[in-house]
Amino acid sequence: MRCLSIRQPWAWLIVNGHKPIENRDWSTDWRGELLIHAGKTFDDDALDGIRDFFPDVFRQLPQQYELGGIVGVAHLVACVTQSQSAWFTGPHGFVLEQARPLPLRRWRGQLGFFDVPLDDALRADLGRPSLAEAEAAGQERMFK
Repeated sequence: MRCLSIRQPWAWLIVNGHKPIENRDWSTDWRGELLIHAGKTFDDDALDGIRDFFPDVFRQLPQQYELGGIVGVAHLVACVTQSQSAWFTGPHGFVLEQARPLPLRRWRGQLGFFDVPLDDALRADLGRPSLAEAEAAGQERMFK
C-alpha cells in the first residue's frame, strides 16, 4: 500500500480531520488510499503558524506526538495548484479526504511515495478482512 511521510504536527492534523490538503513541491497523478507516516522530526516552526491562523485547532493539539511510524490513512483525491483552503500554501496540494488515525505502527519513512506491505495486522487496522478471512468467505484474491 502507498504511504507518504509527513512531519508532525502536520500528520496529526491530517489524520484527525483538521487539514484536508498536504503541500508539496511536486505533483502527482496517483489517486487512492494512502497511509500517513509521521516522520522522526518535528516541525517546531509549525506551531506558531497554527496558533496564529488556526487558534481553535491549536487548542486541540496534543502535548505529545507519535513519531517514526504510520499514524493514519486518507484518500488522495486530487493534486491542485490552487485552492481556497486556508491550509494551502502550494505550489502543489494533495487533496485528502476520509482521513482517520490508526494505531502507531513503527516504520521507517522515505522520500516521496513508498510502499508498505499490507499484512494481516495492517489490514485489521484498516478494517479490511485478512486474505485468509476473504478466502474463507469465498472471495477471490485480486492480486497474487
